[in-house]
Amino acid sequence: MVPMTLAFVSFCVFQAFSAGSNFWLNVWTGDPALLNASTSDPEALSKGNDYYLGIYGMLGIFQLLFLFGFNYLFWTRMATAARVIHARLADKILRAPMSFFDTTPLVGFSTAVSRDMEVVDNTLPMIMRDWLVTFALVLVTLVVIMIQTPLSGVVLIPVVVLYYFCQLKRIESVTRSPIYVLFSETLSGAPSIRAYRATGRFLEDSKMRVDRNQVYYFASQGAVRWLQFNLDILAASVVFAAAVFAILQTSSDPGDAGLSVSYALQVSGTLTWMTRQICEFETNIVSVERLKEYSELDTEAEWILQDKRPPPEWPRKGDVTFENYMTRYREGLISSSGVSAVPYDMERRLELLGRTGAGKSSLTLSLFRLNRVCCGAIFIDGVNIAEMGLHDLRSRLPITAAGPCDDPVLFSGNAADEPDPFDEELTLKSAVTQLPGRLQFQCGEEGSNLSVGQRQLVCLARTLLRRTKILVLDEATAAVDMETDALIQNTIRSAFSTCTVITIAHRLNTIMDYDRIMVMDAGLVKEFASPEELLANKKVCVLRNGQRCWAGDVRLTYVDYYVITYSPHRRPQGK
Repeated sequence: MVPMTLAFVSFCVFQAFSAGSNFWLNVWTGDPALLNASTSDPEALSKGNDYYLGIYGMLGIFQLLFLFGFNYLFWTRMATAARVIHARLADKILRAPMSFFDTTPLVGFSTAVSRDMEVVDNTLPMIMRDWLVTFALVLVTLVVIMIQTPLSGVVLIPVVVLYYFCQLKRIESVTRSPIYVLFSETLSGAPSIRAYRATGRFLEDSKMRVDRNQVYYFASQGAVRWLQFNLDILAASVVFAAAVFAILQTSSDPGDAGLSVSYALQVSGTLTWMTRQICEFETNIVSVERLKEYSELDTEAEWILQDKRPPPEWPRKGDVTFENYMTRYREGLISSSGVSAVPYDMERRLELLGRTGAGKSSLTLSLFRLNRVCCGAIFIDGVNIAEMGLHDLRSRLPITAAGPCDDPVLFSGNAADEPDPFDEELTLKSAVTQLPGRLQFQCGEEGSNLSVGQRQLVCLARTLLRRTKILVLDEATAAVDMETDALIQNTIRSAFSTCTVITIAHRLNTIMDYDRIMVMDAGLVKEFASPEELLANKKVCVLRNGQRCWAGDVRLTYVDYYVITYSPHRRPQGK
C-alpha cells in the first residue's frame, strides 16, 4: 500500500509542477520589466529571459523526475502484485486435492484463469493508472482554479451520482452472466430440450433473464446520458464562474484569468474519463476476486516434513498394512474403503477385481494419499504414511495407471529421458527400439505422437528402473497385445520377485498369474482366494451381514473394523 501511496503522491507533485510551469510561464509573459525593456538594452532583456527560462527548465526537470518516480513505483508494484497473485494461485492449484480436479471442468477453469490473469497483468494496471492520473489531474485543476479565482470553489462534484452510476454498471454486469449461462446450456442440451418438448419453458426463462438485465441496462444507459449531461453543465458552470469571477476581480491579471479558464475547460473531459475508469475498475476487479478464491483453496498435506523424513532406503521390505482404514474422494460423498492382504510366506502378488466403483482404485490411491481419510491409518514397513511428507511418500511408490480415465503420462523430449525424467537413474538399454531414431526419438507433448500402448510400455520401463519394494499397476497393460502383456508379466515376475505388487487388471491370463485375488464391491472385500479357488467357484472369504469369514490362515472381518496386513515376508494377520 505504501508504494501505491507514494506513486499517487508523486503524480500529484508532477501535476503541481506542471501547473507551476504554466503559472511561471504566465508570470514570465506578464513581467512588466520585460515588456517595457528597450530593444536597445539587449543584455538586460537577455538576463531577464535567462532567469525565467532557467526556472522554467528546472520545473520541467522536476516534472520529469516525479513522473519517472510515479511510473517506476506504479509499474513495479503492479508487476510484483501480479507475480504474487500468480505464485499463490499456482501453488494452490498444483497442491490442490484430487477432488478439486474431479469436480472442476478443467477446460473452462483454465480458460477463466488465463483470462483473469491477462486482466491482472495488462487491463487492470492500465485502468488503475488512468484513474490515478485523472483523479490527480482533477485535484490539481480544482486547486489551480480556486487559487486563480477563489470564488469558483463553490462548485461541487456530484460524487453521489458517480457512485450510483457505478453500482448500476455492476448490477447490470451481474444480471448479464445468467443470460450467457442459459444460452450455453441450451446449446449443449438442445436435443434433449426438443425431445422433452421443453423449448417453451427455456424461451420463457430466457425472456425473463433478458428482461431483468434490460431493467438495469436501461437504467445504466440513462445514468450515462444523465451523468454526461450534468458533467457538461458542471464544466460549463465552472468555466462561466471562472470567467465571471476573473472579470469581477479588479486586480485580476489577464494571464491569470486565461490560466483559470484554460484549466476549467479540462474539467468535463477529465471527470467523464475518471468516471468511466471507475466503472471499468469495478467490472474488472471481479477477476481479482475470482483468482483470490482460487488462491484460498484447501491444499494437500505438506510436501516435505523435515522431522518426519523416512530413511533413504525406505521401504526395505514392502509391508503394507491397512488398519481400520476408510476413505472418501471428497466431503459429502459416502465412504469408499479398501483392504489388501497377501498370502503366506513368499507369495507377494495381489490382484484386485471388481466392477466399476467397487473401490479398487480407491484402495491404490489411498497408498499415495490422494483421497480424503475418514478414519484409520496405512502403514508401510511400520511407518504411518500420514505422518510423512507427500514427496517422500509418492517418490518411493511408483504407479502405472492406464485405465479408462487415466492415460500414461509422458514428458516432452527424447525417448531416453522418459524412463528417468529427473536424471536420477538412467540405466535403460533399449526400451524404444521400434521408434524412428530409437532413443533420440522426440516425444510430443504428453506423448501425443505415441500410441497408448507405446506410452504404457515407456511408463513400465520407467517403473522398472525405480527398483522399488512396492509396485502399483492400475490396468497398466490394457492397451497392449497379448504377446506383449505376457512378456511384461514375465518381467514383473523376475524383476519384482521380492517386491509387493498390487495390480488391477481384467485379462484372464493376467489374473491367473497372481498369487491371490481380492474381489471388492462397494468398498467391501467380498472374496479373497487364489485364482484356482475362485475358478472352482468356491466360497472363499465372503462377508455377509458383518460376520467373520475364513480363508485358510487369513482371517478377514467386516469393513467397519479391520486390520489387514499385506507383507511379502510374513503371514498376514487380521483381527
